[in-house]
Amino acid sequence: MRHHAHGHGSSSPSPNLFNGSDFKAIKSLAPYLMAFKGRVLIALICLILAKVSNVAVPLALKSIIDALDPKHQLLLLPISWIIAYGVLRFSTTLFNELRDGVFAKVTQSAIRRIALTVFQHLHSLNLRFHLERQTGGMSRDIERGTRGIESLMRFTLFSIMPTLVEIVLVASILAWKYDIWFALITLITLVIYIAITVVITEWRTQYRRRMNELDSRANARAIDSLINYETVKYFGNESWEAKRYDENLEKWESASVKSQTSLALLNASQSLIIGLGATILMYRAALGVYQGHLSIGDLVLINSLLLQLYIPLNFLGVIYREIKQSLADMDRMFRLLSVNAEVKDKDNAYQLVLTDAPQVCFNAVDFAYDARRPILHQVSLTINPGKTVAVVGHSGAGKSTLSRLLFRFYDIQSGSITINGHDIRDLSQHSLRAAIGIVPQDTVLFNDTIFYNIAYGRPQATRDAVIAAAKAAHIDGFIASLPEGYDTVVGERGLKLSGGEKQRVAIARTLLKRPHVLIFDEATSALDSHSEKEIQQEITALSKTHTTLIIAHRLSTIVHADEIIVMDQGRIIERGRHEELLAEHGAYARMWVLQQKEKVKQESEV
Repeated sequence: MRHHAHGHGSSSPSPNLFNGSDFKAIKSLAPYLMAFKGRVLIALICLILAKVSNVAVPLALKSIIDALDPKHQLLLLPISWIIAYGVLRFSTTLFNELRDGVFAKVTQSAIRRIALTVFQHLHSLNLRFHLERQTGGMSRDIERGTRGIESLMRFTLFSIMPTLVEIVLVASILAWKYDIWFALITLITLVIYIAITVVITEWRTQYRRRMNELDSRANARAIDSLINYETVKYFGNESWEAKRYDENLEKWESASVKSQTSLALLNASQSLIIGLGATILMYRAALGVYQGHLSIGDLVLINSLLLQLYIPLNFLGVIYREIKQSLADMDRMFRLLSVNAEVKDKDNAYQLVLTDAPQVCFNAVDFAYDARRPILHQVSLTINPGKTVAVVGHSGAGKSTLSRLLFRFYDIQSGSITINGHDIRDLSQHSLRAAIGIVPQDTVLFNDTIFYNIAYGRPQATRDAVIAAAKAAHIDGFIASLPEGYDTVVGERGLKLSGGEKQRVAIARTLLKRPHVLIFDEATSALDSHSEKEIQQEITALSKTHTTLIIAHRLSTIVHADEIIVMDQGRIIERGRHEELLAEHGAYARMWVLQQKEKVKQESEV
């Protein structure tokens, strides 16, 4: 971890208010706000009216004091000014609340639309992005980004802008009612105040950040030590652990002290600037009263205006830091939107329309996930309408890559993949994927009911259609035997169901989708032999009405295939029917003999 140099040396950041990525985040947010131009305008009007009312309060107070001044020899109480004072006090709150109410819809709607845009964008990105990304960290980026929008809105609209409006109003009143020096002294004080706040806040942020890092590290150290309590005891290393924990705490203590003392320095500097500015202004006002060209009311007015102006400025350091943090969080979230999808529809992509089982062809396909490591070399195979082709080979031979390429999770480097002669890159991804049903090796189910999981194949399907799909996958009898039937919740990732039951749900879900091409990606590899035989019969029956690609590990499951393709290291080394391949005494025959021996061995052990 980088250690920051202390003091105002080279490591101390320049008082750079906002950097390029901050403005980029604000620019990305603008279109979502502009969708509610009317509300934004009303909120701004309410903001200005609230501040006008706020600044008018000291003016009413001045009039009351002047009216009560014995020199004016008034006998009546200034009732109208007292009423005006009360109305202005109430108006300040009223317009602030109206501003909050009107703007709430803008903020919350922007958050909702941005979160939805990011969510949809993440689903549009290709598989590679999701395999390389930590989902937990990504969801935290979205969460922090949307929270950052809320913070930015709150602090900008409810703290920074009102203060700026108030500064302009106060300076205008001081210049208009008194001499220009009152306005100049106020503005000079504010400029120095803001500059000092930004410089010290930037400088002390390093200590704050370091303190948080060290706090997390000390905490992780303690938890790790306590989790491994037995190991610590076995080796008698209690004092060693305490020493290591204390080393982290010592560093945290040092950073914490610097963070606290730098905060004290910030607060003292702010108070000194405000004190000096206020003293000079009060001296000029008191001199004016003494010389007779200002009244006592004027003195009270100037004092009240200054107090009103300086109260919100006390929080400027915190607000500035929060806004910077919000902008950084938003930038991280908007950066997710700038990640481009690798697999995109062409501008002239057209819909794939199928009425029956199509022909699927791989023509001299080359593919690599990473250019340094090719996966497929010149792979050519054809699955004729209503036929079944099985692909076998050792782990890593490139079998499952075929299903990912046909589904267009990735684009190939050379060659082509066609359905009924249409290159899949010319088709819309949505229509292509609607035509293909995949039953994967590892069926992932949502933590919901069995009905929901089957209906996921076509969410708008009727209940009868869902039950018909369950019957076709031979899982209807099992579901009927459950106390809650189709409303049984399957548990997280479907853990309450056995492997065979999960595979049947996957088959039912895929059938409900009504695809014309079926892909079984090692769909029976995790099952016991009884479940495997049953599901194998279902796959064989389904294959008769679909164009089917079976990726298999166990050869006994694909003996009925119309063609068997044997792959090794991304190349096709043999092809033919089961009997033909056995007669060739090649790689397939060797795999068959090996698996038969294993099967005999397992059966004898049972």
